[in-house]
Amino acid sequence: MDTELRLARERAFHDQAFSEQTRATVRRFYSVNGALRRWYEHTLSLHAAGADALEYGCGPGSAAFALAEQGAQVTGIDLSPVAIELADQTAHERGLEGLRFEVMDAEHLRFDDEAFDLVCGSGILHHLDLERAYAELARVLRPNGVAVFIEPLGHNPAINWYRARTPDLRTVDEHPLLFADLAHAREHFGIVETRFFTLTSLAAVPLRNRTGFPRIVGALDGLDRTLFAAVPPTRRWAWMVGMLMRAPR
Repeated sequence: MDTELRLARERAFHDQAFSEQTRATVRRFYSVNGALRRWYEHTLSLHAAGADALEYGCGPGSAAFALAEQGAQVTGIDLSPVAIELADQTAHERGLEGLRFEVMDAEHLRFDDEAFDLVCGSGILHHLDLERAYAELARVLRPNGVAVFIEPLGHNPAINWYRARTPDLRTVDEHPLLFADLAHAREHFGIVETRFFTLTSLAAVPLRNRTGFPRIVGALDGLDRTLFAAVPPTRRWAWMVGMLMRAPR
């Protein structure tokens, strides 16, 4: 596959998505991802203070802002110039210092080896050539550094049915991660830890505007945790996975 053509498609799609809010219709599904976001934000907060941090994928909802508030020196990258413009604007509006945003391809990072203590991203790796992305990620992490990502999984047939019927909501090149992709990460990192989220809790999406919605989602999140722990094969049907990857010492 022509890499430049793939990157051009990704850039054009995300420029339009950020400019025109073309993915607004899928926000209802993300309403049940509270447990995932809490895990992500808590995990990042454990490593933020004093860290040189890199975020893959930026915009007005970037994790970079919270990281900066927690004492990290943050660089954010995105393939989309529109995303970078919005991230710069948000940082200015919030009066945050110590933030730098650049247009950059995550498969070809313009950083020195061992430049960062922390690298993170939300829904980014599944847009990338994973061999290149994992290799670059491992290269820029310092010894004992950590990479934290949350990504969609690609095994659940019901979710894949929906994806197949809404092609305009995603790029033709994206590939929700498979268990083989999670295993592949172990070829590049000393430790890879995974947490799985959002299976039965997807059933709460139609109730998102109800008063009791948080309690319902919380109960279903608890059911998911119990199910994933008691019956590990059910993890492959989860919608989302949290990945914590540690650089070799």
